[in-house]
Amino acid sequence: MFAEVVIEVRDLVKVYGDRRVLKGIGFEVRRGEVFGLLGENGAGKTTTLEIIEGLRAPTSGTATVLGMDVGRDISRIKERIGVQLQASSYFEHLTLLEILDLFRSFYDRGLEPRELLSLVGLQDRGGMRVGQLSGGLRQRFSIVAALVNDPDVVFLDEPTTGLDPVARRNLWDLVRNIHEKGKTVILTSHYLEEVEALCGRVAIIKEGEIIATDTVAGLILQQENPVRLDFLPRGGLSGDARSRLSAMGVLQESSARAGELTLFLKDMEGLKAALRELEPVGLERMAVSTASLEDVFVRLTGGRITGEEMEPAGRAAR
Repeated sequence: MFAEVVIEVRDLVKVYGDRRVLKGIGFEVRRGEVFGLLGENGAGKTTTLEIIEGLRAPTSGTATVLGMDVGRDISRIKERIGVQLQASSYFEHLTLLEILDLFRSFYDRGLEPRELLSLVGLQDRGGMRVGQLSGGLRQRFSIVAALVNDPDVVFLDEPTTGLDPVARRNLWDLVRNIHEKGKTVILTSHYLEEVEALCGRVAIIKEGEIIATDTVAGLILQQENPVRLDFLPRGGLSGDARSRLSAMGVLQESSARAGELTLFLKDMEGLKAALRELEPVGLERMAVSTASLEDVFVRLTGGRITGEEMEPAGRAAR
């Protein structure tokens, strides 16, 4: 039995002047999943979220949240969703507890501010102001502020942008905690490993169109050569060996380590043949794995995600 669809997007188009940012995209998000939107800068991820959240109107197409149309029922929808924005501004003279108390007053239902702060380890900082927090703690607070109405659906737009690796992984734990409480989460990120670690299903957007939707494993296994062999030959690789390995799959210079090569292969039989070919070659290092989400993304889009998405208008804070 399929889980209930809580977000349904159909033929969504957004045009700014002569620029079509969205070109008729469509997807579904099911109750209780973490769904990722992945794309290069300007692909349309943030515009898509803003339309679903009621912050922008589509040029055409429809979007529904929990069975309600965003064009007609946005007031009712806002009672049941939580939105963490890329950049949020808060009242600088209010404490964390005072901000959450204020936000809580906007809704018919919600969670207690102290309970929310405990959720992210900020229970001892309720008397502080946002400007006194580190970047990682500020991001934690921005997420918890989106949970003040105890939402059914949570939107996280680039939640870990600008954070160091430790703070980023702390935020991953928070997202997992939100998910474990039964919330549906929609996440955009330009960190591919983040999407791979958190998302059950992923939609890849290229130039305003969705070009693939599946689980991360499903996207990888759909690729022609999903088996990955990384190796570092001692003293390089002869031209003949390169030719034979290239005939077995896709041979590339590694983007991770100087001198290392990556061979993408169709299956385990191809891997065995490649290993036999490499037996007489002295190797400094060798690793076997499946292809990564980054491998899939590069093959499908021809590009890489390098930073924050820029859209025609900045997102409004709460």
